[in-house]
Amino acid sequence: MGVDDTTIARWRLRSQRLTRPGPGAAGDVVRHLAGVQAENPLQSAWAVATRTADPDAADLAGALASGDVLRTHVLRSTWHYVAREDADWLLAVSAPSLLRITGGQLHGELGFTEVETGRLGDLVLEALDGGAHLSRPEVAALLRERAPDLAERLTGRAVMLLMAHLEMDRRVCSGAPRPAAGGKEPQHTYAAWSARVGARTADADVDREGALADLARRYLAGHGPATAKDLSYWATVTLTEAKRGIAAVADGLASFDHEGRTYWHPADQRPPADDEVADPAGHLLQLLDETYRGYQDSRWVLDPDGLVPRGREAAVGMALVDARLVAWMRRTLTARTARFDLTPFRPLTPPERRAVDAAAERYAGHLGLEPEVRVADG
Repeated sequence: MGVDDTTIARWRLRSQRLTRPGPGAAGDVVRHLAGVQAENPLQSAWAVATRTADPDAADLAGALASGDVLRTHVLRSTWHYVAREDADWLLAVSAPSLLRITGGQLHGELGFTEVETGRLGDLVLEALDGGAHLSRPEVAALLRERAPDLAERLTGRAVMLLMAHLEMDRRVCSGAPRPAAGGKEPQHTYAAWSARVGARTADADVDREGALADLARRYLAGHGPATAKDLSYWATVTLTEAKRGIAAVADGLASFDHEGRTYWHPADQRPPADDEVADPAGHLLQLLDETYRGYQDSRWVLDPDGLVPRGREAAVGMALVDARLVAWMRRTLTARTARFDLTPFRPLTPPERRAVDAAAERYAGHLGLEPEVRVADG
């Protein structure tokens, strides 16, 4: 099969439902992608909504409130949206690597002993017992009160790492977010894993090889075509494990080689035809969106002409047109408008500008605001 960077990028946008969004709800999008990076609640909410045919802010908000979708530390050492039924097995496969990161910071960098972190974890679970949903400041205040000998060391960073560690250990997870007024981000809360998810598979009972196979199948269904290195990065597993997972489900996959890389995808997926029209053609997305952050080895198929600087990422968002990264984007919200400031890598053509304006209208409409697009002179 003859493919180029642009074909792969277009294919991925279709796999990820950025083009031809399906009729499903937010939970369906999260399940399809297996995990959606979600540090910024408002921008990651758009990352999910834009992949639905009828973006509705209440859709994901309702799923998070009910626990159908969780926002927790999984896959990489950062927030992700995952479906409730996927949280246990995804953490079972990724947590061993992730716990070494948070454990190293808690014990090596901050100097907490295993006994101290165990004691603090027990206090958190005690506070969450009975169905309580507590914010991080509330957890911090409670710990300082109940462990006064550790209070001075319980900085904001220490509590953040402790809670992430407990999430990765499948003892706590996200509770119902608390809505905030004035367009501010909802406040994250924590709840007991047993109350929101249910049973925790014991480490000794984890079928790691089966989980690696499921991981490869799910990742490639929502992100393919992609490489084994992309999967290794996305899920924080070793390259050897990523290859084992792919091999385990190879009967349902197909592959092709391009510029020294082997790309894998579900066997029933085909590349978009040359004359296939991308719908929608333009997208305004956070830089953490899965179409960018979901890959590392082959991320730059988004820039076939090599126009994007490969140095440190200097913006919080990006503009895509027909699967090409055409500009960095910065979003600013006011009481009335959603303003998108674009810094293009070359002058935008009239069709590209129309695609960007249409993307801004969709994004702002999702927030109940008026769109405004400003494009910096090249």
